[in-house]
Parts: sequence; structure tokens; C-alpha cells
Amino acid sequence: MVDGRVGEPESSDSMRTFGAVVQALREYHGLSREEFGRLVGFSKHTVASVELGRRMPDVGFVEAAERVLGNTGALRKAAECLERQPGLAAWFRRWAGLEKQAITLYTYECRMIPGLLQTEAYARTLFTQQLPPLDDDQIEAQWAARADRQQLLRDRANTAFGFILEEHLFRRRTGGRDVTRELIDHVLDLAELRNVEVQVMPTMRESHAGLDGAMQLLENPDNKWFAYCEGQRGGLLVSDPKEVSILQRRYARMRSQAHTLEDSRSLLQRMRGDL
Repeated sequence: MVDGRVGEPESSDSMRTFGAVVQALREYHGLSREEFGRLVGFSKHTVASVELGRRMPDVGFVEAAERVLGNTGALRKAAECLERQPGLAAWFRRWAGLEKQAITLYTYECRMIPGLLQTEAYARTLFTQQLPPLDDDQIEAQWAARADRQQLLRDRANTAFGFILEEHLFRRRTGGRDVTRELIDHVLDLAELRNVEVQVMPTMRESHAGLDGAMQLLENPDNKWFAYCEGQRGGLLVSDPKEVSILQRRYARMRSQAHTLEDSRSLLQRMRGDL
């Protein structure tokens, strides 16, 4: 297993094939790896790792390479065939790539605490309860990928992160009292960051704009918005502006229906004291 925090994913046939396409197009345009790297905004070492199938290209690399190498759509098509990164579900990989570039990321959750806010103990509780069961290597890979994603909250200080969480997610006590105490402490600590806002949706609520389920909204550096909705066995990346607009309006309504930031903090502190 490769730890996503310090290494690169293991090579695969799809990664090597994608890399070969990049190399062939680069050489066709008469560019060295160093020249190409300057044009796409990546080092020559990163270019080499992608071309040799040792590094999973993120969305930024694919889009930049596409523009530099003729904008034919070939690289975007090839990227769709890439196998999943260790620890990340195949359907989530594209969204995870967008997360890395986001300037705004909003999340509403009614099923579980979002991955970006989870503690290791809470996350491992979820992993060990999955069906079909995961083996030890799969659990380690999933936690490594999640821990890597969580660095976004601190590494991207200029990104605005907003979370609306259902009150029952904490009252369920997933993993037991000790896990829940640690989880609430962790969420309260993260809520102190200037770029992180946490609101709690009260269980007793006569009107609720999010009854259709969990969702995420994201704004990229080009100020384009995307949405992501996930179910039992798959996820849906939404780019249609009309559909995204509907979800934005629902999220905005939920912000007014949830507790304020201050009241949410007080409620979490009371729940922590009750454990």
C-alpha cells in the first residue's frame, strides 16, 4: 500500500497508457519535458512521473496539458479511463481532483460526518463496518487517502469551507462515547479556523430545504461551480449551470434554517458535555 501523503500511487496499465499519450503528443509538438512543464505549470519531474505512469494526473494537469497539446479532447478522454487512486472510490476521483483547486467548497451531510472533518477513530469505525468487509490493506489505503484530503483545510487557507451537519450525526455516537467526544472536539477545533464554518441543522425542524439528501458545491479558480451528490454505490458530478443553481439555492436556504455559527458551537459544546 502506498501512503497518499508521502508517495505516489502504484502504477497501473491505465496510468502508463495515459502517460504514453502525453509523451507522444509532447514529442509531436517538439517540446522537451522541461519546456512542456513550464507551459503547463508543473515541474519536469512531475511531467516525467506522469509520462512513466508513476503519478496519477490531477484535473489541473489534464486541463493544462490539453490546452498546450492542441485541445483535441484526447487527453480528457484518456483521463476518463484512468483507474482509481488507492483509497478513493472510482466515482469520487474526479471530484477529489476538483477539491484540490477549489476556492469555495460547501458541504451538507445527513448520513455521516464528512470525510474532511472526520477523526481517524471515527473514519476507521466507518471502514470496519463496510459491507462487503474491507481487508487491512484496504482500510489503511482509505485512511491514508482521507488524511491526505483533510490537509486541504489547513493548506488552502484562502479557500472558504462551509459545512452544514445534521444534529443527529453527533447524537448517534458512531463508534461509542470516546470516539464521539474526540470527534466533537476535533470539529470544534476546525471551526476555529478562519476559512472553516460549521453549522448544525437541528433535528426538530418544521421546514428543511435539504430533504433530498447530501450534496456538495464547489467553485473553481475560474469561478465555475460544480456539484456532487453521492448515494449507496456511486456519485454524480453535476456541471450543468441550471442544475447547480438549484442546489445552490437549496444550500442557501439551509444556511438560514440551520443554527448560527455561534449557536452551533454552543450546541456542540453541550452535546460534548452530555457524553
